[in-house]
Amino acid sequence: MKDNTSSYNSSVYDAKISNVLPYYAEFHSQVIDVAKMVFNEKEGSFKWLDTGCGTGTLALRALGELPNTEFTLCDPSEGMLEIAKEKLRGRDICFNIVPSHELPYENEFDIVTAILSHHYYDLETREIAVKKCYRALKEDGIFITFENISMSTKESEAMALNRWGQYLLDHGWTPEEVKAHQARRGVEMFPITIEQHLEMIKNTGFKSVNILWTSYMQAGFWAIK
Repeated sequence: MKDNTSSYNSSVYDAKISNVLPYYAEFHSQVIDVAKMVFNEKEGSFKWLDTGCGTGTLALRALGELPNTEFTLCDPSEGMLEIAKEKLRGRDICFNIVPSHELPYENEFDIVTAILSHHYYDLETREIAVKKCYRALKEDGIFITFENISMSTKESEAMALNRWGQYLLDHGWTPEEVKAHQARRGVEMFPITIEQHLEMIKNTGFKSVNILWTSYMQAGFWAIK
């Protein structure tokens, strides 16, 4: 039985996640690049909430480049957080077992990130989660999210699935595993289009909403409160 809602148990997540997500490491690079813009405009440390933090890889990489960051890491999976705690042992980090749609924070953070965590929500709960991220930010704070996405038409969805399926095959998946994994879409995960993402984030109240990155069937967005 898996200890989280992702493709892999927390114990093997780091070793295997790039076999399912093209450019996964680049997602973190893009996030950290945006974070540097925020940090350069501030004096001293700044506060960063990573919700759906998984095994803490983003925080570990970010601290290597932005060592004065005050991190709060949240995830609903105790297994994921235990690995994050071990990976970040000795650092002054706040950990909280809580999902995005139940975040308790208000006006506390300069950056809030949600990387590949909200596509497990139905649309109503996803909107709540984004509102909680908005609420957690300070004024002019930055929200960055990467998510699995759907295409705008059935034809483009089929083409994108075929392309992604070939990537999975090239990275050790069997045809049966590819079929089963793609069948999770609309059942266990609920991707939405880029256009829906932009509209949802804007409707939450953010004054600037922008596309950061797209690849295969994933996209990144950043917004200013």
